[in-house]
Amino acid sequence: MEEPAALLADIRARIAAAAKIARRDPAGIMLVAVSKTHPAERIAPLIAAGQRVFGENRVQEAEAKWPALREAHPDVALHLVGQLQSNKADEAVRLFDCIHSLDRPSLVSALARAMDKAGRQVPAFVQVNIGAEEQKGGCAIADLPALLAGARDAGIPLAGLMCVPPAGIEPAPFFALLGKLADDNGLAGLSMGMSDDFETAITLGATHVRVGSALFGARPAAAPKWGEVTKGWRPEGT
Repeated sequence: MEEPAALLADIRARIAAAAKIARRDPAGIMLVAVSKTHPAERIAPLIAAGQRVFGENRVQEAEAKWPALREAHPDVALHLVGQLQSNKADEAVRLFDCIHSLDRPSLVSALARAMDKAGRQVPAFVQVNIGAEEQKGGCAIADLPALLAGARDAGIPLAGLMCVPPAGIEPAPFFALLGKLADDNGLAGLSMGMSDDFETAITLGATHVRVGSALFGARPAAAPKWGEVTKGWRPEGT
């Protein structure tokens, strides 16, 4: 495994190269380093190398390992990239600076209440089930306008749209579709692209790429893998 600083430099160089192809400014693309399942001692070297935005999949895991890291590095931002249960909305609003998985009306209500209670507005991406996959979370495309309207009415700051395209097939058409949906609904942010496809996502307009394994290596063997999890929670952002 390469040193964290070298891995980070490589990912940043690949982001810049993809942005150049798309005639985009790489400064407009945020790298979210997805640290799910990795301990604080694996995260600290990336912070030391200059990475400042990290992603976690679960509220409980973030609660366990991030308070001390954030106390030591108050300029670090933390994004929730996995599905959020409505009963964890209070904790999510307290812990995270951005939520990438707003996907249903009940969560809109829960987050709006949590933000009012905390006096803190947390931007959220609406997750779209871009491939209409039954086993994945996300809002159905047909339901997107109503969900966006509900979030706006509730006062939730909308960062944009997020997706995880179907595995094993070319992701470009799904990224392009998400971009069109964002344009149609007046949204600029696109959280799309992971370790295997972030360069494609950038050429199609990604503003946030969620990179895990390319920075941290394979997740620990005990962590859930695709196909081994139940509907309603799935590891995203690698």
